[in-house]
Amino acid sequence: MIVRPARAGDAAAIAAIWNPIIDDTAITFTTAPKTEAGIAADVAARGAAFQVAETDGTAIGFATYFPFRGGPGYARTMEHSVMLAPEARGQGAGRALMTALEAVARDAGIHSLIGGVSGENPEGVAFHERLGFKEIARLPEVGFKFGRWMDLVLMQKML
Repeated sequence: MIVRPARAGDAAAIAAIWNPIIDDTAITFTTAPKTEAGIAADVAARGAAFQVAETDGTAIGFATYFPFRGGPGYARTMEHSVMLAPEARGQGAGRALMTALEAVARDAGIHSLIGGVSGENPEGVAFHERLGFKEIARLPEVGFKFGRWMDLVLMQKML
């Protein structure tokens, strides 16, 4: 497995990972599918802040960061997403992606990373804890998907 900056050509593989998570799980509250064009635009805009893990030339996961909130006062705090194909989970790809993403963030002068984890994703909370993230807030019933309200767990790591 290698971790590298994403390329526009990865958009289809990233969509193939992301859209089943959107459609079938409560890992993300997003309900709108990701398009290849939208992903390619994000990859182009974020540069090294969009990382891909691949095995044998096939993307098995990605991690990216983006502004936590607008305005100059928040410029050094970023929110991140990390998503893995089901077959990649538990194999070290998530840790490798986050290690690479944190290095990019540090080099860019980012002070902290925030992860917004679904309260229905205890594995995601545990994953972040293993990486040194701390739970800083639990926002009850702020997400709505599959006909029910869900909690959002905010996790933070100072870089």
